[in-house]
Amino acid sequence: FFKINLPEKEQLAQTEMFQAQFYFEADSLNKALNGDGVNEGFLYIIDEYSMTDAANISNFYAGVCYMKKGEFETALEYLKAFSSSDLLIQARAYSLIGDANMELNNVGDAISAYKKASNYKPNKYFTPMYIMKLALAFETNKDYKGAVEAYNKLLEEFPEAEEANDAKKYKALAEGLASK
Repeated sequence: FFKINLPEKEQLAQTEMFQAQFYFEADSLNKALNGDGVNEGFLYIIDEYSMTDAANISNFYAGVCYMKKGEFETALEYLKAFSSSDLLIQARAYSLIGDANMELNNVGDAISAYKKASNYKPNKYFTPMYIMKLALAFETNKDYKGAVEAYNKLLEEFPEAEEANDAKKYKALAEGLASK
């Protein structure tokens, strides 16, 4: 029965999500998450329309909201529930999972997430930033060889990237620390 009504539910969920997205863009995080008393928020859409694309993207939005609120455990819960084949947003979700883990001092999990972000459909616009985050996470973990490998990857695959100059500088420091 549910699958028969899925297109109808999808359309309803998309309509209800409009105001939540507006609040998200306006940085009204609580209204984006919980609604405003008239319009529903992302959390309602996730619960009420669980198998829809709108609920899936609402997981991403909710994760970002909780990141901005500094509620990293909750952010992880929603970001991990999100999945997409989209070129940019899935890598961004992996990167945010890494950021949340760094905030929680789960550096190993952050490294894993940043690896996923930097390997997911690489592009010259965002992948260099994800590789930099990966390298810095390696350094936080005192894995200077891993950091050097990440910096090398950035310099080899994205030599024109804005991050390339910083990568050269940090790579030299990491090489010095790796040789100790």
